[in-house]
Amino acid sequence: MTDIRADLSGRTGTGDAGFGDYVQLLKPRVMSLVVFTALVGLLVAPVSLHPVEALASIIFIALGAGASGALNMWWDADIDAVMRRTARRPVPAGAVQPGEALALGLALSGISVVMLGLAANLLAAALLAFTIFFYAVVYSMWLKRSTPQNIVIGGAAGAFPPMIGWVCATGSVSVEAVLMFLIIFMWTPPHFWALALFMNDDYSKAKVPMLTVTHGRKTTRAHILAYTLALVPVAVGAAFTSIGGPIYFAVAVVLNAAFLWGAWRIWRRPESAAEADRYAVEKQVFKLSLAWLFLHFAAILIEATPMADALAAALNWESITWR
Repeated sequence: MTDIRADLSGRTGTGDAGFGDYVQLLKPRVMSLVVFTALVGLLVAPVSLHPVEALASIIFIALGAGASGALNMWWDADIDAVMRRTARRPVPAGAVQPGEALALGLALSGISVVMLGLAANLLAAALLAFTIFFYAVVYSMWLKRSTPQNIVIGGAAGAFPPMIGWVCATGSVSVEAVLMFLIIFMWTPPHFWALALFMNDDYSKAKVPMLTVTHGRKTTRAHILAYTLALVPVAVGAAFTSIGGPIYFAVAVVLNAAFLWGAWRIWRRPESAAEADRYAVEKQVFKLSLAWLFLHFAAILIEATPMADALAAALNWESITWR
């Protein structure tokens, strides 16, 4: 451990931590995305859960996401302390002690996995346990500090929730669950690399080997375009599966055209122009990527409604759908 983490660990409790500090340990903004995508996976599955079972499953998936966040904040306290974006998090700010974050993360991990197994099934619980392990250990403790491919490989942790939701309902993994996983997995690199372009100084100070740090912004811009080009057929192609349909297709075409245009603009921009306007385009594309993911999964959810079924039938959509 670094000196910073050792110093943090040596602090005595101040008693200043409030309920909000412990909530922040769980990374509520990340948790909200986890809950939404897991809920979509659960609701669009061909098997319906009892409402109480469904609610319990989503609560325990959310607790698992919170456990991952707490363990990540415990481990990353040293680099969080030197990054402007994360310096006010509860552990580096001294509001919550590292040991408390670790204890909370471990406790929530155990509770969430065991209870999801009881509320849904063992496969869903096993996937949740693997997701927590992958994010806290494989990504946070290993990949994040050792390779510029940290986001590429580590993105799997954020891609599992819709698959877990699907498995809660069906008890098995299917093509549709894998496809929802791939949408998030392929989306993660261009999303985070857009952020890294305008937060590169933070990553440099913390010695996190993001692609912008190890290979420079020009290479990162090319990677954003390349991964976006790879993402588009996956996202649009989902329209022609059982979780897609004409509404999803229309949403996906518009969003992917916008995202691809944004990636193209990023690729074409000289660094001097980006510095002159303080990375305005990069920030726009980053914000667009957040809307991109939410609206894709919202469209998947809409496709599961009777209204969408009626529209698909009127357009004879099933004749061009792979099922």
